[in-house]
Amino acid sequence: MSDGEARGDLRPPSLNADEKTTLVVFLDYLRQSVASKAAGVSDEEGHAPRVPSGTSVLGLVKHLTAVELNWFVWAYTGADVPPWDDESAPAPAETAESLLAAYRDAVERCNRIVRDCADLDVPGARSMRETPPPSMRWILVHMIEETARHAGHADILREQIDGSTGR
Repeated sequence: MSDGEARGDLRPPSLNADEKTTLVVFLDYLRQSVASKAAGVSDEEGHAPRVPSGTSVLGLVKHLTAVELNWFVWAYTGADVPPWDDESAPAPAETAESLLAAYRDAVERCNRIVRDCADLDVPGARSMRETPPPSMRWILVHMIEETARHAGHADILREQIDGSTGR
C-alpha cells in the first residue's frame, strides 16, 4: 500500500460551489493534510523539535487546535471562555492520539460555527488582534493561510522523521 493510500484520498478538492462551501472545503483539505502528517508518528518523534525554533509535528497540531478555537469560538462567537494558549509546546503527557483527537474535535466545533453563519460579511464578537472584529470570510481565509503555512512545516518535519513525503 502506498503512503497516499494508507492515509486516504488526499487529492486537492475539485469542487465548484458557493463561496462558503469552497472556503471550508479548502480549509478541511489543509486540516486533513496536517493531521495526516502527524498520524502514525510515535509520541517521542512527534514531540521532538526538529528545527532550531523548537517546532515539532505535534506542536503544530496543538497550535492549530488553539488557533481554530481562538478565532472561531472565542473571537467570532464571543464565547465566554479564556483564549486558548497557542504558543505552548505539547506536555509530555499529551499523546499524538490525544492531540489529533482534540484537533478533530476543534475542527468539528468550528465547522458547526461556520455552517451556522448565514452571512460571511457579518463581523464576529471580537478580534484576536487590536482591530475591529473580522468577518467570517476573513477568518476562513486567515485559517486557510495559517493552516497552509503550517502544513508546509509539517511536511518538512515529517520528512525529517521518517522520509515520508507528499500529502
